[in-house]
Amino acid sequence: MPATAPTFVRREMLPERPPPPLEAGAVRWMRENLFSGWVNTLLTVASLYVVWWILAHVSPWLGNAVWNAGSLSECREILDGVSGACFAVIRDRWHQLLFGFYPPEHYWRPVLALVLLLVALAPVLFSELPRRLLWFSAAYPFVGYFLLWGGSAWLPLLAAAGFGVGYLAWRLTAPGAPLAATVAAFVAPVLWWLFAAPPLLGELRDAVPLGIDFVRSDSIGGFLLSMIIGISAISLSLPLGILLALGRQSDMLFLRSVCIGFIEFIRGVPLITLLFTASLLLNYFLPPGTSFDLVLRVVIMATLFAGAYIAEVVRGGLAALPRGQYEAADALGLDYWKAQRLIIMPQALKISIPGIVNTFIGLFKDTTLVVFIGLLDPVGLSNSIRADTDWNGIYWELFIFIGALFFIFCFSISRYSMYLERKLQKGH
Repeated sequence: MPATAPTFVRREMLPERPPPPLEAGAVRWMRENLFSGWVNTLLTVASLYVVWWILAHVSPWLGNAVWNAGSLSECREILDGVSGACFAVIRDRWHQLLFGFYPPEHYWRPVLALVLLLVALAPVLFSELPRRLLWFSAAYPFVGYFLLWGGSAWLPLLAAAGFGVGYLAWRLTAPGAPLAATVAAFVAPVLWWLFAAPPLLGELRDAVPLGIDFVRSDSIGGFLLSMIIGISAISLSLPLGILLALGRQSDMLFLRSVCIGFIEFIRGVPLITLLFTASLLLNYFLPPGTSFDLVLRVVIMATLFAGAYIAEVVRGGLAALPRGQYEAADALGLDYWKAQRLIIMPQALKISIPGIVNTFIGLFKDTTLVVFIGLLDPVGLSNSIRADTDWNGIYWELFIFIGALFFIFCFSISRYSMYLERKLQKGH
C-alpha cells in the first residue's frame, strides 16, 4: 500500500458526548411511558385530570383538619361551616383502636411484645443475621403469650416443655424405628399437655407464684387483636399448608384422601362460617365445663382456612418443577424427606412466593370478620366509638386511620416478598 494512501482507521477515541435532551432522563421516560402515542397521551391527560379533581376536593378537607376537640359537635364549631376532617376522634380514641380494652397501665406489655416480635422475625426473614438468634425466634410464641395474657409464668414454660418431651421421645426411639419415632414425637407432647402438665402447673403455681397480672381475652381488641390472629395464623398455616400439599401428592391412599377431603371442604366453606363454628358450635363437642378461649378458637379456624389455600399454592409450585428434579434426588440416593428439604421444596416455595404472600395478605385483612362473632377488631371498635354520643355521625376519619394501619402491614409484606424474589433470582 502506498505511503500516501488515506487511512480509514481512527487512532484515538472520540470524547463522550451527552445524549440528546429528548433521549435522556425524565423527558425520555415520559415520551416512552406517558406520551408514546395518541392513545397513551389521551389516557395520561384523563388520568391527570382525575388526580387533579381528587386532590382539589380532598386537599381542603385534609388541610382544615381539626385535631383538638372533645366531640364531633365541637369540631363543627371550630370549622364554622368550612369543610374539614375531624381527626380529633383519632387523638381521643387511638388507644382504643390499637389496644381495645386492654388495661392502660399494661400498655407496655403489647408494645414490648411487638418489639420482641420484630427481633424474633429478623433472623427468619433475613439470612444474613446470626443463626443463633433462631433460638429466640422459637421461644418467642411463649414469651409473647406471657406478655399479652399474663398469669402464671409456669403455663408457657410447661407448654414449651411439651416440645422438649416430644424431641426426647423422638431421640429415644429414632435409632430403631423411624416411623415409631415420628408417632412418639407427636403423641408424647399431647400426653404431657393433657395429663402431666395440669397437675404440675397447680403444684408449681402454689409453690412458686411467679407471674404478672392476668388479662382476659375479651379485653384484647383493636389492631392488637388483628395482629395476634393474623400473625399466629400466618405463622402456623405455612407449615400446615406444606404438609397438606405433600399429603395430597402422597402415594398412600388413606393419607391422600384425608388431605384432599380436608382441603376441598375448607376451600368450599366461607371463612365466616368457620368463625361461627368456632364461636357457637365448637363448645357442643367439648366436655361439659371445658373453657376454650375464643381467640384461640379463631386462631385455629383461621389457620386451617389459610392452610388449605396455601396447600394448593404449594402444590402448584410442586407441579411446576420438572420431573428431572425428582429423578436427580433419587440419583443422589436421598430419602423422601431429605429430597424434599434439600431439592424439591426450596424450588417449589420459590415458585410459590407470590401466591403464598397473596394468601397471607388476604388472611390478615380477613381478620376483620371476627366482628361478626363478638370480637372487637378495629372495625368493630369503630362502630362502638360511633355509638358514643360525642362521636355519633363520624365515619371517614376512623376508616382512614384503620385503612392506613392495614395498608402499612400489608404493604410491608408485599415489599418483603419482592425483596425475597429478587434475592432468590440472583441465586443467593
